[in-house]
Amino acid sequence: MIGIIAFLIMGLIAGLIARAIVPGKDPMGLVGTLILGVIGAFIGGFIFGGPDDAVGYIGAIVGAVLVLLVYKLATRGSRRTA
Repeated sequence: MIGIIAFLIMGLIAGLIARAIVPGKDPMGLVGTLILGVIGAFIGGFIFGGPDDAVGYIGAIVGAVLVLLVYKLATRGSRRTA
């Protein structure tokens, strides 16, 4: 149980750092940032190794940045203005 909570906290931190690194406005809230970070941690953990060491934390941030860039590319033209 503690491992899941720690993973969610790590995902939230990775998502916040990714949103700070990638320029531009992001309309997602706290839950969206958490989901971004958790998906990024999975991707980064798969590429760079497990989340138990510093490389895993860096991998989680890199994975979250990649997920955020893909998200921005996918939703670039879908927003409407009134």
